[in-house]
Amino acid sequence: MKSLLKTNTGRFRILAFLEGVSLIALMFIGVPLKYMSGNPALVKSIGPVHGLLFLFYVAYAFSLAAEHKWKFTQTTWKVLLASFIPFGTFYIDHTILKNIQ
Repeated sequence: MKSLLKTNTGRFRILAFLEGVSLIALMFIGVPLKYMSGNPALVKSIGPVHGLLFLFYVAYAFSLAAEHKWKFTQTTWKVLLASFIPFGTFYIDHTILKNIQ
């Protein structure tokens, strides 16, 4: 964990993990609770956190793309798309991000 914090890619991997966990919590716990039991409390608390993590993820993805000179059509769009798909950020971490170090 300590070595991840030393590089921009490592920090982005941590951010991607947090963004992925917040999306999963929102989609598979918060939203079902809201509509099945009428309890929107979890969506109201996780939603803004996920939104902020998502914005940081997108901004950091573009920053990392510029730093590593990613081609948009080969890498950047995959990293951005992953933030919309549950478990997508974990897949991107495993296939793209861990090989960048």
